[in-house]
Amino acid sequence: MKTNRAPKEQRNEIIEAIHSLCKEKGLSEDMLFQAIEDAVKIAYRKNLPKDAVEPSNVVVTMDRETGAIRVYARMIVAEEVVSPASQISLEEARAIRPGAELDDIVDKDVTPSGFLRVAAQSAKTVIIQRIRNAEHGKVYDHYVEKSEEILTGVVKRVSEHSVIVDLDHTEGILEEDEMVPGEVLTEGEHIKVYVVEVLRNTTSQRIPQVRVSRRHPSLVKRLFEMEVPEIVTGVVTIKAIARKAGVRTKMAVYSNDPMIDPVGACVGQRGGRVERVVAELRGEKVDIIKWSEDPVEFVANALNPAHVITVYTSDDRERECRVVVPDNQLSLAIGKEGLNSMLAHQLTGWRIDIKSQSQAAMMEDMIDESDPMVRTGSMRMERDDTVGYQTDDTSL
Repeated sequence: MKTNRAPKEQRNEIIEAIHSLCKEKGLSEDMLFQAIEDAVKIAYRKNLPKDAVEPSNVVVTMDRETGAIRVYARMIVAEEVVSPASQISLEEARAIRPGAELDDIVDKDVTPSGFLRVAAQSAKTVIIQRIRNAEHGKVYDHYVEKSEEILTGVVKRVSEHSVIVDLDHTEGILEEDEMVPGEVLTEGEHIKVYVVEVLRNTTSQRIPQVRVSRRHPSLVKRLFEMEVPEIVTGVVTIKAIARKAGVRTKMAVYSNDPMIDPVGACVGQRGGRVERVVAELRGEKVDIIKWSEDPVEFVANALNPAHVITVYTSDDRERECRVVVPDNQLSLAIGKEGLNSMLAHQLTGWRIDIKSQSQAAMMEDMIDESDPMVRTGSMRMERDDTVGYQTDDTSL
């Protein structure tokens, strides 16, 4: 019987090639051997003469040391061979495996002469695809762990509705709805992006898709985590963030250590920490305010830089409040196009109705005991510099 063995040098080259490829790509050798065996099985079935062997009974093995490939047909030992494609006589079975008995399963060598050259060519595409899938799987596993984290990438390609960011082992896609309005990105520029989602691409020719954002509020949170050691250690906590990307962010912070000022920790010496975050955000304004479990205090702090005189809250579950500010602070409290009050609402979760002192004086119902807005606290008139920090003093 012809063994169809490849020359020793050729067999060694095959094994060496597998070892080198697995080392270079960081793949499992067992996975690649299995891929080759599966590919040869497919090639054999495609070239199989009709009724020669039952296709489901075909087994392919590759010697892990020599690289020799053999094709076997698993046959049932029968007293009378009715189906040559799946049965083998007892005499022939014992020639292969002494001691075989009726109804045993015996592997019969059916490797065709000259088959390996055909098999190698047919298997090439399958092997390459298996390697590609394994590489893509590694990329997916690597980046799925980076979900909701910050990565630094290089702008690779800019189009009208998206930006492709080179993330070293793969590409991130920055879609239009995740871009900062008005931000101009140029090819070759280094940027930080927030990983929104990692998708295992169903198209075999493409690597996993990493959706990234420059607009997500958590981008600001992660940037501060990179700059403020007190956040990493848990001494300072970011309680809430409200953001209008490219314009302004409000961030509420809290310290579980009474000796640590959470606002000051985030601002840094001479404003160094917050300035580095603002630089990464291309000049976006950042307000850092002290969080409080008291809604009256929290709402008043959230309206910084405006001074707050009084906060009235509803006694029901509607989470509505009315705020009184000095006459000359009304526009500052509301902000340009209502931005300051809108961000304060998003930050606190309270709907805020802002009135000036003059307006409040004209509204008798504000001091009516039957009014749903019950006076729950009076805020200071003097500025307490520990309650908040603004990167500027505009009314945005």
